[in-house]
Amino acid sequence: MSRWDAIVIGAGPAGIGGASLLAERGARVLLVDETPGPGGQIWRGIETVPESRAAILGPDYRAGAAEVARLRASGATLAFSTEAWRVEPDGTVWLRDAGGLRREAARHLLVATGAMERPVPLPGWTLPGVTTIGGLQILLKREGLLPRGPLALVGTGPLVYLYAAQCLTAGKRDLVLVDTARPGAMLAALPHLPRALLGHGPAYLAKGAGLLWQLRRAGIAVHTNARQIGIEPDGDGGLVLRFLGRGRHRLRLSRIGLHEGVIPETHLLRSLGCRMLWSAAAVAFHPARDRDLCSSLGHVHVAGDAGGVGGAMVALLEGRIAAMAILERLGHQVDPLLVSATRRARRAHLAARPLIERLYRPAPELLTPPDEVVACRCEEVRCGEIRASLAAGAAGPNQLKAFLRCGMGPCQGRICGPTLAQLTARIRGVTMEEAGWLTVRPPLRPVSVGEIAALASEEP
Repeated sequence: MSRWDAIVIGAGPAGIGGASLLAERGARVLLVDETPGPGGQIWRGIETVPESRAAILGPDYRAGAAEVARLRASGATLAFSTEAWRVEPDGTVWLRDAGGLRREAARHLLVATGAMERPVPLPGWTLPGVTTIGGLQILLKREGLLPRGPLALVGTGPLVYLYAAQCLTAGKRDLVLVDTARPGAMLAALPHLPRALLGHGPAYLAKGAGLLWQLRRAGIAVHTNARQIGIEPDGDGGLVLRFLGRGRHRLRLSRIGLHEGVIPETHLLRSLGCRMLWSAAAVAFHPARDRDLCSSLGHVHVAGDAGGVGGAMVALLEGRIAAMAILERLGHQVDPLLVSATRRARRAHLAARPLIERLYRPAPELLTPPDEVVACRCEEVRCGEIRASLAAGAAGPNQLKAFLRCGMGPCQGRICGPTLAQLTARIRGVTMEEAGWLTVRPPLRPVSVGEIAALASEEP
């Protein structure tokens, strides 16, 4: 077991920014990530992507190449294809790679696990051919693959329009957008417009407007104010998407992508016992952090979307802010002007975030699905069963887990957890903080009993 100054978990923009700066300033750093290389979801495959595919993915994706090159040159120890399956509050991190299990320890932890797509449980969401838009984009980044046949992108949020534009650039035209944003969303977001016009806000707004114009110019059909959405098999290997919008619609499709924004991936942080807060604006839980991005555990910092969704540049800057705070605690000198400049840059990139959050807030009915909808895919538990258990006295997600096995499958509640909390709050008439979340216990990733036994036999 090695003793590191810092272990960074996650090699997306936040982890790259943090690990690079720490190592450049002389700290002993271990960077861990499950994927084969650096980049996270945002810059996935950036070191090996063909130029033709990089052109499709756009300049924001290409920007990751320089940051990854800086990471490689920084001197940080990099452990890819490596899972952190147990993390302890004292800084002990248990890892699993091709060589088996091992244990590492650090004086400080920097958690940069990023975000996950908000689950979208609706009728038919578990059918073959239905996936998330993020999943479709991963196929494009990793393999250069696009779905064959007519494709509907259902939901709301910047990723919907970004992926649609990437499809167009790649030559795919059999595409339709089904937008679930409510008609009053634009009006409700207007109070946030003045702030969104500060800093880098105009650039983000211009980017979004450009994506919408690209879709309009290509003649892509966009159905707005979609509600009462359901998906059915068509009996011939395809899918039928039905919804209300400006009239009643029924579309025959080959593939459907769902998306209702992204939320912080807090599974590891919950296992550590970090204090969590509910954000009504983001409709998500996030860890409590101080000005230095330190969690409620004094030696655990959280950077990037794991602490609150802000995008790639905010994540990169937060990684550096957290790294500078860790360096100071390690006794290294840090230029206060650099700290101030990095904080200002972060604020400038966050200027448009309140407007974006309000503009793309998921519709309430999508957060508390109908009774027939499967909430827990692992154990096939439906929302009606959850409502019945809550009505019978279940106190919240953890008791629902005991009653119905929700959250006991391979995903450990990552997918059903948000729905369990929302249904608890709605039916029991409590706040989201009072509703709570499923308790998270290791292992955070599947580990065999044989592997644990082999590790135990090697311990002195």
